[in-house]
Amino acid sequence: MSRASTSRRGSDSRPELLSPAGSLEAFFAAMENGADAVYCGLPEFSARAKAKNVTFDDLGHMLDYAHERDRKIYVTLNTLIKEAELPTLVRTLADLEHQGVDAVIVQDAAVWRLARTHFPGLRLHASTQMTIHNAAGVRTLEKLGFSRAVLARELTLEEIAALRKQTRLELEHFVHGALCFSFSGQCYFSSWLGGQSGNRGRCAQPCRRRYRYQQQQGYYFSPNDLCAIDLLPELMAAGIGSLKIEGRMKSAEYVAAVVGAYRQVIDAAPAQRKEAVREAKQSLKLSFGRLPTRGFLTGPRPTDIAVPSVKGATGRFLGEISAAGRSSITFKTRDALHIGDRLRVQPHSDQAGTAFTVKTLSIGKRSAKQAPGGTLVNVPSPFENRFKKGDAVFKVSSRKAFTLSDAACRRRLKGAPPRPLPVSLSVRLQNGQLQLKAQSGEVTLERSFDVSSFEAQNNPLNTETLKEVFARGGDTPLELAELHTADLPPVVIPPRELKEIRRTFYGELAGLIARDREQQRRSHLEQAQAALLPEKEAAPAKNARLTVALGSLRDLHLLNDPAVDRIIVPLVPHRAADIAAGVAKLRNRREQVTWDLPFILFDTTWQQARDAVHALVSAGFHSFRLNNLGHFELFNGVREQETLKLTAGYRLFSLNTQAVSAWKDLGIGEVTLYPEDDRENLAALLRRDTGVETAITVHGQIPLITSRIHIKGVRSDRPVVSDRDEKYIVQSRGGLTTISSETDFSLIGHLAELRATGTERFVVDLAHVGAFSPRGKQILAAYAEDRPPAQTSSFNFERELV
Repeated sequence: MSRASTSRRGSDSRPELLSPAGSLEAFFAAMENGADAVYCGLPEFSARAKAKNVTFDDLGHMLDYAHERDRKIYVTLNTLIKEAELPTLVRTLADLEHQGVDAVIVQDAAVWRLARTHFPGLRLHASTQMTIHNAAGVRTLEKLGFSRAVLARELTLEEIAALRKQTRLELEHFVHGALCFSFSGQCYFSSWLGGQSGNRGRCAQPCRRRYRYQQQQGYYFSPNDLCAIDLLPELMAAGIGSLKIEGRMKSAEYVAAVVGAYRQVIDAAPAQRKEAVREAKQSLKLSFGRLPTRGFLTGPRPTDIAVPSVKGATGRFLGEISAAGRSSITFKTRDALHIGDRLRVQPHSDQAGTAFTVKTLSIGKRSAKQAPGGTLVNVPSPFENRFKKGDAVFKVSSRKAFTLSDAACRRRLKGAPPRPLPVSLSVRLQNGQLQLKAQSGEVTLERSFDVSSFEAQNNPLNTETLKEVFARGGDTPLELAELHTADLPPVVIPPRELKEIRRTFYGELAGLIARDREQQRRSHLEQAQAALLPEKEAAPAKNARLTVALGSLRDLHLLNDPAVDRIIVPLVPHRAADIAAGVAKLRNRREQVTWDLPFILFDTTWQQARDAVHALVSAGFHSFRLNNLGHFELFNGVREQETLKLTAGYRLFSLNTQAVSAWKDLGIGEVTLYPEDDRENLAALLRRDTGVETAITVHGQIPLITSRIHIKGVRSDRPVVSDRDEKYIVQSRGGLTTISSETDFSLIGHLAELRATGTERFVVDLAHVGAFSPRGKQILAAYAEDRPPAQTSSFNFERELV
């Protein structure tokens, strides 16, 4: 049963300040420094799996504590879900609805479908992982029953303001913290290197490492940290209702400093805002982040968002190690250093840094409790022979950190009173009986109590007296919201009797409510569990059909190959003339062509794409591959709607049968399964009948990162190389940057195994090499023989997707 809570903002127009709470300590830091709401994760299904996260027991007490103060708590379920995890997801949703969380933050369509169908008490927020970047995407969320969209961080203020005018949905945007180089939800870099998927909350952050381009070392894929504190009026004017701070992996100290700074600016009167921003920026210097940038808010081509010469590490740079002993380091500190400060030493290689707390330090041969900036210091290290001369030293937190142990946090939480449930009460006194009728949610209770009544000499029984008695819930979590009384006779009832009636009546009502809520939880859970698809008997596909994805229309004659059933061609909105010319060549092959929609369509090009779609439909084409929620509206008003053949591309995330069923609900007839997936999960999904045709990409170049960030001076003719000699191609086209491995993804060599699972269609993507190039011909020949092509990777297929 959900419970709406009132924001501490009251009825004013100030936006919600939304803070991370990656630990109980950070939760209290947010509460004490002015957050209107926090977002936190559970041990499962959180995009920050490495955060401490919270238990269900913690969450219940946190909700009591927050709601008592008119604050809100949103729970992140913003990862992709494997098939075997669906039963756990269902139990989680049932428990969250029962707990009365204020909203859940969603990436996977499975969570949306299960919540919409079986857990109506849950409010849904669309995670930034859903890559919502245009008005059509937001309007689609509105139709799907979401209450809020967390917009992509790549939007400008101008784009946000234009989007705001086209929807009534709540809009949330990040204003502070770490930025991803890629559009959120569209990065496969970490997973490609070792199966640790950013879309499952386990990003290993390879973008933060150092790379080499033409012998020039640099942090090419490491953005600086977002700081929009001086743009808050512009964000509010653009229509952002929730200002979100990133940082569930960050310390409570970070949360306290950043929340406090933003609270100060939000609450400042217009005349004092300039001074408030100045003071807040001084406070933010203590939050130990990277260099600040406004990101894309001020324009689509920021020059300060990613600077290759700037290290990707967080914290305040103190200096480089000048001497490294077996268990100590010596360096000249740029900043004051105290016992209790926490340091991280970052090696010159692209390996992760190592953190430790300063227990003792010395200046020369003298022990000291602190050292001023500019001092050469020696600090003992708890790690033997770990560090080297030249390694960088960063301060990541100070001795003045917000400190509260987990045990102290839990003691404080358990002191919070249970959230009161509102009661509407009607009272009548008739024939010596006090007749009560109460309603709370779906529960109604009527009871009559014999009472002793005496003719009143003064102060007869009245509404105010009854309100005073029944306002208190006693030992029950009940709160009088409304009181209705019939005409009351001029009598007095002993206060002791009224209090006893209240105790008995409220006790029974609270019991009924508890049983009703538990029954509702059980009912919703059982319905959702029954809706999960059972395994079916395997029906091997004798000859899965072949689709080939092309890079342009010039390879259309590949359809003359009898082995090729269908081709996929990119739909480039601004090249309508080329599309029209290509259409003329196709004659009677229209049914064999699927047009692939660009998954990033900012509002400035969305109408062009819509016009192109309508022109193609008018020319007799009906098959389109959708790659973002904003694509569904492209087909509004198409006369031949019933003849459309819509396919979900892999960027719409189909990792489980509930997601596949969600796309089916939205009119999709075929889904391309997720290339990041592993053998076990693919088989588990395909063992269940969704009623939707499935396709698997068995060869292609995986764009590990897709970004709006331009990397100055880096071109596609030379690779960017890691310290491990892994090579990556950087391409810029149409205002977007993609980073791909020189090594192709391929499941060729496993085709017989995939056919045995019942796969109905294979997709070979040759857009990057061309179907008739030597490499393209080699790949198609390998496909025909089910022989692994040289220099390819099976991605996560043969290892677990974590």
